[in-house]
Amino acid sequence: MRRIGFFVCHGHDALDLAGPLSAFNQVTTAAGHTPYDLHVISQPGGPVPGNAGLPIETKPIGRRTFDTVIFVGGDIEPMQTPENIAAARKLISRASRVASVCTGAFLLAETGLLDGLRATTHWRYAAQLQSRFPRTRVEGDSIYIADGRIWTSAGIAAGIDLALAMIERDMGVDIARAVARYLVVPYRRPGGQSQFSAMSQMEPESDRIRIALNFAREHLAEALPVERLADAARLSLRQFGRAFRRETGETPAKAVERLRVEAARLRLQDGSEPIEQIALAVGFTDPERMRRAFVKLHGHPPQSIRRESRLSSGR
Repeated sequence: MRRIGFFVCHGHDALDLAGPLSAFNQVTTAAGHTPYDLHVISQPGGPVPGNAGLPIETKPIGRRTFDTVIFVGGDIEPMQTPENIAAARKLISRASRVASVCTGAFLLAETGLLDGLRATTHWRYAAQLQSRFPRTRVEGDSIYIADGRIWTSAGIAAGIDLALAMIERDMGVDIARAVARYLVVPYRRPGGQSQFSAMSQMEPESDRIRIALNFAREHLAEALPVERLADAARLSLRQFGRAFRRETGETPAKAVERLRVEAARLRLQDGSEPIEQIALAVGFTDPERMRRAFVKLHGHPPQSIRRESRLSSGR
């Protein structure tokens, strides 16, 4: 039986704990036996209040050892006490797999464990994590990352994706899919998938700009000069350019490039199409143009998305 410890600190987020804890707990139903021994732990033990004021009962770490330790996110400063850092180091030294959900990555980084590794956290805190721990290679757009025995995830619902990926690694695809069904969530998203879509990032205010963006998304394989988008929005070229920049913060050309990268990213994760074919299908004139767009927006080429997806799925 695999022992999993969920380490919480004062100010922990209830959903960062409940999501992955529920996923591992449902494996018993899906598998018909109990492969995981689950414990909620803290440095002192006893009731630990969360950031919503609700306490949760915990066991002290003492001399306990775990196969997997998951550091639960929440308020950053309270988790970075010397006592919590020392407890984290002790747990990490004994565990074969270590993970964090959301801002739990800050506690892992304090121990030095993330030095030189790829890691993620909630997009809101990614820049802060990178600034405070420059030796960590923060990829703030990923849902979760597995770098060797160290796993990190974004916040809230991403903890479920991380847990499902671990369950798949431990128990196989069928059990992980069954757990996802019990939780009434889509089967886990690949770790390299964006934390939020390009459309949701732009969030235009007016119907006309939304119409133009939807038109672009539906015609990515075609040429999309600004004149064509303005025509879809039924605005003059000058009116469209001003409104688009004001409402999205981007030029139409940059927005179309972002939409194409997102569409290519999903195809890279979900299938085995040649990269050249994907580039043409989403409107890039050649693979090199797509590669440059990926590096500019995400810091890595499209090939790395496919490699990460294959590693995550065991293909």
